[in-house]
Amino acid sequence: MPPAVKGRCATVTVVVLAVAAWSLPAFGIGTGGAGKRDVAATGGSSGGQIHAQTRIRTAVSGSVASSKTGTLTPVTAGSRPSPACWYEPAFSPKEIQSVVKAWRTFGATAPLVGGIGHVISEALDHRYKDGHPYKNYNLSKQGEGMFWASVVNPNREDDPEATSCDRQPFWVDKGQTPAEPMAASPEILAQYAYDELPVPGTEIKMAPSGRSTVNLPTWVWLDKGRFKKVSVSASLPGTGLSATTTAEPESLRIEPGTADADVFPASGSCALAERGGGIGEPYARGKANRVPPCGVTYRRSPGANATYPLRATLTWKIHWTSTTGEGGTLPSGSFGATQRVPVQEIQSVNR
Repeated sequence: MPPAVKGRCATVTVVVLAVAAWSLPAFGIGTGGAGKRDVAATGGSSGGQIHAQTRIRTAVSGSVASSKTGTLTPVTAGSRPSPACWYEPAFSPKEIQSVVKAWRTFGATAPLVGGIGHVISEALDHRYKDGHPYKNYNLSKQGEGMFWASVVNPNREDDPEATSCDRQPFWVDKGQTPAEPMAASPEILAQYAYDELPVPGTEIKMAPSGRSTVNLPTWVWLDKGRFKKVSVSASLPGTGLSATTTAEPESLRIEPGTADADVFPASGSCALAERGGGIGEPYARGKANRVPPCGVTYRRSPGANATYPLRATLTWKIHWTSTTGEGGTLPSGSFGATQRVPVQEIQSVNR
């Protein structure tokens, strides 16, 4: 191979390595209003690909009467509904022009990568300025549409799939739907809202409340005032797209923390009551000889100063609606908590 070709290959190798190691600093475009979550509409470029941060806004409605909240985990493994990335409107023609200009000076003073920004800006100019396919950054269409860019779900930044949206920003006329499967849609907004649902901590009521007793049932129930449906609405400014995802309590699963115990019902899953909407039933005087609809009976004490780790996991059923009339269900989610239960062993007890 002629020396000139070898030199050219070496140069290309250095450029590729530099692109992989350097990212263009993020640039700001705007922020949202107060009272709602609105990730700043900022962007950047990594390895020559222009990307943005999502501008999706979320708002919570419903009763979350707890200072302790958590997010749902899909009941079925591998069924996480929200995508790791998608495309949404991000840049006007003037903003795309600014991004390309920013690349021209990037790396000019950095060791080993001097001029790499100019190389990448030439490639971007080929796409956005020289008519392959866009002419002069589409400046003649300012206000008539937007360049849609890839964004990463902030809840899945470390997911390998977060890099799968690898298209450069593409133009979409105002009011049009892009022919891109991963373009922002009501369903994607609903899936995003799923991750934002703030469900209350699963704090169960128990009777006896301080200490259970061997061979006597412990009644378990949920406070109906704390466990109500909760909704998150997600919207994408400038598109008219909005979706609302709603979670409602469905069942409570009891895991006593030892094999030396019986749960009620035998499946360990306490269903939502047909009347009143509660799960389980509060204990009251006169119920000592009844089997609780939701509860546990320990058959052995863990020993002096020891406890059993009782875990209570609440399953929530999920559905969504949207401004376009679309809607449906999403995978049920769960959120649980573990509490320590002391168990005493005595000969006789009056209840």
